[in-house]
Amino acid sequence: MSYSPTLSRYLAKSYLKNMLVFLLILLGIIYLFDTVELLRRASKQDSVGFGLVALMGLFKLPEVGQMVFPFVILFSAMFTFWQLTRRLELIVVRSAGFSVWQFLAPVLAAAIVVGSLNVVLVNPVGALLIKRFETLENQHLSHKKNYVTLLREGLWLRQIKDDGAQVIIHSEKIDLPDWNLTNVIVLFFDNENNFTRRIDAQSASLQDGMWALEQAINHVDGAQSKKIPLIALPTDLTAEDLDESFASPETISFWKLLDFIDTMETMGLDTTDLRIHFQSMLAQPLLFAAMILLAATVSLRPPRFRGAFTYIMAGVMIGFFIFLMSSFLQALGASHQIPIFLAAWSPSVITAMLGITVMLNLEDG
Repeated sequence: MSYSPTLSRYLAKSYLKNMLVFLLILLGIIYLFDTVELLRRASKQDSVGFGLVALMGLFKLPEVGQMVFPFVILFSAMFTFWQLTRRLELIVVRSAGFSVWQFLAPVLAAAIVVGSLNVVLVNPVGALLIKRFETLENQHLSHKKNYVTLLREGLWLRQIKDDGAQVIIHSEKIDLPDWNLTNVIVLFFDNENNFTRRIDAQSASLQDGMWALEQAINHVDGAQSKKIPLIALPTDLTAEDLDESFASPETISFWKLLDFIDTMETMGLDTTDLRIHFQSMLAQPLLFAAMILLAATVSLRPPRFRGAFTYIMAGVMIGFFIFLMSSFLQALGASHQIPIFLAAWSPSVITAMLGITVMLNLEDG
């Protein structure tokens, strides 16, 4: 049987329509729970209204949406195949001489296109929204007073005191995990953003409740600079706070991720998590295609065969197992126990090979 564009468009359209419905339903449920949680946190803040909470819930939606997208691909494919089977459409197609691979091809192509668009278009927009959410959360809910920015020129850290005065710390290089800074510049501003003094130090180390500035030179306007062996700069930061203050991979656009990785490596920071995240995004179209194959193995059973519900539940359980396996492998990669490429690509490759193997045994003997 030759290729049929009409049939391919129909199958792809049916799948995409079901995928969109599943996505909207799942995102709606997630948005509802996130908004309720944000309302609970905002109940302690008189200045935070419902409109702001609802907006923050929308900004937060892409963060969880990226995590559940593979499940949307899986569940919508299972429903589509079940729907086509119950209406006997797939039986008619197969009796007309089409193989399982021919009517799977348009659905696989649709999933690969969706995965590619999710990486190159949806991800950058989602990163902007998530970053905006974190900014609003810091301003209205968590009230963080410390901000870290990483540029090619080095690390910039801003600390805001209770009286509104600010201290900005710049370092050219960082030694982790002890947070030892090299070639440090500390700038002091009052609560009206007027510059007051500057400290240059060869190094600084984060200790309990302070930055220990060694071999420092204190510059004050209108006074002679003084060399001081050690200056203690008070801070409420801890190493854990600094580790968490860096931009999460979800807040960085796919197109800017490699530049950010290069910047972090120049500063001496570990970029394993970011590299795993980048490779996982590259593997996402293959993962989506693998989810289609997984759905086909448990959904393409004729209505006369019993046990269809059991097969579908097995597919759901396998989907959750793949999610857990992916998280586990990424954790192994982040701890440098397995290569980055293996941690990022293994779930997609294993799932695709499993689906192809089962389909070959079921359909081609």
